[in-house]
Amino acid sequence: MHEPQRTPAGTALTDLILDLFRLNNRMINAGDKLVDGLGLTSARWHVLGTVVTAGRPQPVAWLARDMGANRQNVQRIVNDLEKEGLLAFQPNPHHRRAQLVVLTDRGKQAYETAMHLQAPWVDMLAEGLQVEDLKITHAVMKALRSKLEGHGDVEEQA
Repeated sequence: MHEPQRTPAGTALTDLILDLFRLNNRMINAGDKLVDGLGLTSARWHVLGTVVTAGRPQPVAWLARDMGANRQNVQRIVNDLEKEGLLAFQPNPHHRRAQLVVLTDRGKQAYETAMHLQAPWVDMLAEGLQVEDLKITHAVMKALRSKLEGHGDVEEQA
């Protein structure tokens, strides 16, 4: 098979993207194991964290946008978490059908417990890594995300 021509930066970025896919899968699996005893998964934990960091009640569509996720998938997880008493819905004064999602006391407790499990785990992962390298990596990831968010879907580019 004939490899397409890429610039050196394009080749380096392709290698990074492939490793990011592998890392993402491993992070999801590790996160699932970390919070399994709490009745959470990485996806549920992610939704709880997005609700917490939003700072105010938001509809599912806004949470999905903040997560960079599909609204239908987030809706399914929110519905499951609501049935389990970790999230609740409140009326939205700006939109009758798009209810606001809020954390319950039980949800706050689950999230706080998960974060207490996460702290030593992430510190262990960070051992031997340089803070400046992590900050540069984070900046590169944010720049790539910004480009992707600003340029639409790949199909539109082709």
